Amino acid sequence: MKLHYHPLSGHAHRARLFLSLLGIDAELIEVDLAAGAHKSPEFLKLTPFGQVPVLDDDGTIIADSNAILVYLAKKHAAKDWLPEDPKGAAAVQRWLSVAAGEIAYGPCAARLVTVFGAGFDAGEVIARAHVILQRIEAALEGRQWIAADHPTIADVALYSYIARAPEGNVDRSAYDNVNIWLKRVEALPGFVAFQKTAVGIPEAA
Repeated sequence: MKLHYHPLSGHAHRARLFLSLLGIDAELIEVDLAAGAHKSPEFLKLTPFGQVPVLDDDGTIIADSNAILVYLAKKHAAKDWLPEDPKGAAAVQRWLSVAAGEIAYGPCAARLVTVFGAGFDAGEVIARAHVILQRIEAALEGRQWIAADHPTIADVALYSYIARAPEGNVDRSAYDNVNIWLKRVEALPGFVAFQKTAVGIPEAA
């Protein structure tokens, strides 16, 4: 199993983190985004979207970070990570959609400005980040995990960009439930950290 990734991509970190949580020893292939390797003909054969991560499971190609999480959970019969019952599956899917939507256009976008020089309006995307962090803070009230009474791929999908939100100048200090939840994820067996960059503001304690 091979994972085409970049160490500063939160989307790629989701996939790498879940592989590690499952105890899967995958080959990591770093894609040189700065050199445009993700737009090369070879990489576009893997995914016409030209984005990391991409999982190559002995010729089965899975692109998109959330799709990779679902694939791995299904292939390895990790029912705790992706419940089979309708209610449980829907609860996880709800937060996968948040990861692909509000997280991508909030804390992810804010970090893209500082780490990669993206041309988003910093004030706008930081404000979006706080809206979704407030909602996640409320959703975590009285519970340990976001979608179930145990960790699921929803927690994995949300973790990376929330953990590195301060790099995008998003202050996490007011979100106690979120910060405790982050530490809970980091305490999971097999956890692998998302590489830090020296930009933004200090992380919440």
